Amino acid sequence: MDEIVEQIATPLLQPEGGTPPLITTETAFEEAIAQLESGVGPFAIDAERASGYKYNPRAYLIQIKRTGGGLHLIDPVAFSNPHPLFARLNNLIATDEVILHASTQDLPCLRDVGIDPLILFDTELGGRIAGFPRVGLGPLVESQLGFSLAKEHSAVDWSTRPMPQEWLTYAALDVELLVELREKILESLEKQGKDGWASEEFAAILKAPPPPPRKEPWRRTSGMHKIKKRDHLAIIKSLWYSRDEIARQEDIASGKLLNDAAILELAIASPTTRKEMEKALRPIGMRARWFENTQRWLDAIAYALALPESQWPQVRAESDALPPVKIWRDKFPLKYAHLSHARASLEACAASLSIPPENLLSPESVRRICWNEPADVVAALSELGARNWQIALVSEFLTAALTQREPLPTPIAESEPSEIV
Repeated sequence: MDEIVEQIATPLLQPEGGTPPLITTETAFEEAIAQLESGVGPFAIDAERASGYKYNPRAYLIQIKRTGGGLHLIDPVAFSNPHPLFARLNNLIATDEVILHASTQDLPCLRDVGIDPLILFDTELGGRIAGFPRVGLGPLVESQLGFSLAKEHSAVDWSTRPMPQEWLTYAALDVELLVELREKILESLEKQGKDGWASEEFAAILKAPPPPPRKEPWRRTSGMHKIKKRDHLAIIKSLWYSRDEIARQEDIASGKLLNDAAILELAIASPTTRKEMEKALRPIGMRARWFENTQRWLDAIAYALALPESQWPQVRAESDALPPVKIWRDKFPLKYAHLSHARASLEACAASLSIPPENLLSPESVRRICWNEPADVVAALSELGARNWQIALVSEFLTAALTQREPLPTPIAESEPSEIV
């Protein structure tokens, strides 16, 4: 079916009313708000960040469209933050629903400029709950509306000024059909009796607090599993924080200054001179940008090497995370038995409802229930943040899984299911 849709999809090359000019003045902003006020129905909104280019995750372009209210492209960089016109815009969108695709990605940068929706419809999450096999914006627009969206500018540096016209057209098309897509997804949800589920999910997204700062963010350096020596960990930590400081000051993506692979190589080689540093990095392909801060990197390495062993990081971080599932079978057989039954029931239920298992209940919540063996599964699920519709569907078979003492014969995969972010 997907192949047929792709063959007949009509390329969407321009917004119906043409690509609007970029709003960079208060006068143009006020005119846009007036047009949006004259429109009806929900607001389709999108934002573009400069991920991979800038340290700051701010919005560099905001797109908004409303039926009868026009399509508008706002340059938030051109306005102070906070700005009273964004406050006016926020008051306006509070009067109706806001449509976002993969809302958790854009909400932080929208809130940063003062756009904080009160009612949300997330087309990506709605598509998941509706059971659509592909839920990217492009695939959804193709399968539900018969149009194809080009994605050749998806990874450009949106902080570039002036922005090329073709970028603005690309960005405008991301909201051109968002209202119509919302209607199609909602229709499917209603037919399946899942519209209430989706509403709970959307409300939960808006109510969710921002994630707490990571205790040891440097431990997320790619390839850390290769490092076994604590003195090497000390160097990685020192380099990571030096890189982060420079990246924040210069507002540049950390990986452009020194990528994670380079940090690992430097930690293992522990160079003390530029020549030794070049030798260490040569096998992974050197980049000139890495050497713009050579002395800072060498100083960071020297600082780590000068630390007494008592100040080296531990190989394993202190954490309340559960043990990896791959060791449950041998070391925690009873909990493994619970988990094998819980996952089998969850997957069967999810399949019957045409919904991804991770949307029926997060893998982390399943693991927590099986590990903690709560007497009241319903209360435990609620404390873990499960929604009412999820609890109603899964609490009974999770309770039953906790009574199982022998695992199912089908082995659990070594890799654990990914969470929905």
